[in-house]
Amino acid sequence: MLAFGALVALVLWPYLDIGALVVGALAAAGIAIAAFYVPPEILMRLYGAQPYQAGDLAQLDRIAAELARRGGLPQAPRLYMVPSLQLSIFSMGRPAHSATAFSEGLLRQLTLREITAMLAREVAHTRRGDPVLFGIADNISRVAQAFYYAGLVFAGLNLFRAISGEEPVPWMTVLVLIASPVLMTLVQLALSRSREFAIDRAATLLTGDPLGLASAIARFDIVAGSPLDDLLPPVPARKVPLPSMLRLPPPVTQRIALVSSFQPPPIPPLDTAETPRISLVGAGPIKLRPRYRFPGVWF
Repeated sequence: MLAFGALVALVLWPYLDIGALVVGALAAAGIAIAAFYVPPEILMRLYGAQPYQAGDLAQLDRIAAELARRGGLPQAPRLYMVPSLQLSIFSMGRPAHSATAFSEGLLRQLTLREITAMLAREVAHTRRGDPVLFGIADNISRVAQAFYYAGLVFAGLNLFRAISGEEPVPWMTVLVLIASPVLMTLVQLALSRSREFAIDRAATLLTGDPLGLASAIARFDIVAGSPLDDLLPPVPARKVPLPSMLRLPPPVTQRIALVSSFQPPPIPPLDTAETPRISLVGAGPIKLRPRYRFPGVWF
């Protein structure tokens, strides 16, 4: 938030002087308030996630309820489906009111044991309040992408003004706007890396199954791309999965080695016997194709 507020202030400094600091602080506060108070149901709709029909995923509903009980959540997260074949799972909301979204690809490719392990990670994230934290970071990354487009517009405007002899938009402002996605990406990747290992351990304490989590992590060899990809038009961060909270920077091999070294905690393992899983959210190949959404690519 401090980095984002400083970024806004730097952009507006040539116009507002000291007042730019006030605007930067208000912008950062507004981002945080929105991430904390907007209901997760609304956010899930923005990402194209849909609640599953009652009974379609009854076994996951049961597992989510048990993990929430073990994790000390006031209530189990509401489960949503995303029509995408990419392997992904993410959560939004606060511990008292949260939602977790699975992708269609995750349901089709992972075993129930592996899905349980990934759901345990989301419960651990929610218990620590990470969805709100990552929601703030995700909102900031999207605003930074909008800044990128504004920077390109101002750069083109400056070229036109150079020809016509008019005063240009300060080039410092233009360069900061264009570099915004890279600057915010570097901050967010550091944030993600510092929490993933702790969450892996917390998940094994919930399931009692470190090998199940290691197996699931092996499926998630996500290519996060380079921060410099955020500078390449026409779509910044096109190699990075959105929401940007899905970036998992720690190397998969390092995470697997660490999780495999955990000793199973003395708790009864969850019943993860395979049963048919039905989800028609992503029915049809057209809905499952990657599709562009401003200001980035969603799956």
